[in-house]
Amino acid sequence: MTRPVVLFSAGLDSAVLLVQTAQRYGRAQPVYVRSGLAWEIDEQAYAQRFLAALPPASGVGDLVVLNVDMRDVYPASHWAIRGEAPAFDTHDEDVYLEGRNLVLLSKTAVFAARTGSDRIVIGPLAGNPFPDARPEFFETMARALSLGLDAALEIEAPFLALHKADVIRLGTELGVRFELTLSCMQPAGDPARHCGRCSKCRERRDAFRAARISDPASSAPR
Repeated sequence: MTRPVVLFSAGLDSAVLLVQTAQRYGRAQPVYVRSGLAWEIDEQAYAQRFLAALPPASGVGDLVVLNVDMRDVYPASHWAIRGEAPAFDTHDEDVYLEGRNLVLLSKTAVFAARTGSDRIVIGPLAGNPFPDARPEFFETMARALSLGLDAALEIEAPFLALHKADVIRLGTELGVRFELTLSCMQPAGDPARHCGRCSKCRERRDAFRAARISDPASSAPR
């Protein structure tokens, strides 16, 4: 059996996705894609810590890091490059990164095809407002990548019907260590922790409250 490739950012959604995929298929290959965004160093550190804490029999492979530098596309003044995270109450629609999933999937698909994997697993949720997070996008993208790479590739997005609180409940059932995940666009402190001020931190807080589960991750002092 080939190892499914899972797009893994160390956020809580992708952490649950990785563990679920490994349990479903018996194995999973985590891939982190660097694009030159401000929070990636901290995300990658969290990703390594999360993977190191998994049991040896988890079926999860070592982290593969791919590079697709977007700093020649997004201007230097862009908030994701400068590290100026959107404010706590910013709506999701206002934190759009053009072509984000398009870029992630394109590079990852080449890796998957070269390593003999037949599927990429990605974790967008219900209510995601962006055009590259819709079922029709993933279906069309899978066809285009399969044609372009002359390889049968599937894109799985198993959380499209779930909200973040649902994912937290699922992760709790799976034993996911949420304290080793990072959902923040401006991590603070040493070691880095959730800033508690950006829209991602607000989204995480609200989801744990909706799930009626306490978030074990800590935030930097305000």
